[in-house]
Amino acid sequence: MTRQEYIEKALSLFNEGYACAQSVLLSFAPDYGINEIHAKLIASTFGGGMGRLREKCGAVTGAFMVIGHAYGNTDPKDMDTKLNAYGKVREINRIIQEIYGTTQCGEILRKHVREADVKDRKHHRIICVKVIAHTVGALYDILSASDVVEE
Repeated sequence: MTRQEYIEKALSLFNEGYACAQSVLLSFAPDYGINEIHAKLIASTFGGGMGRLREKCGAVTGAFMVIGHAYGNTDPKDMDTKLNAYGKVREINRIIQEIYGTTQCGEILRKHVREADVKDRKHHRIICVKVIAHTVGALYDILSASDVVEE
């Protein structure tokens, strides 16, 4: 798939009602043989900044999950692999932080929507879709630079 197709897939999933983390993980899940049901369940509690705690943005944590699948280590002593994956996590975090000034859900909401918009659940259409699109695009770029995702 192309970069834009991944973005559109994630936004479509989000618009269906999946959490931001689920939408990001599910968009890339087939590329890594991730079972769709497992992906939905694993990422289900990361939306709203981790269970609506408004901590780390769910879209970003979804991207971290994809990076773990693409680059993560299975051998606890394999520090090279672990540190490479950590570097990619820091890279996507940096990219989103440069765009929004933070990767904390609550801070993103405070900067980009009114409190009433959050209360009325309008923030999804105002800012969350933008964060998801930027995160998926950046994730695609990171994966493509490493020849993990092919078009």
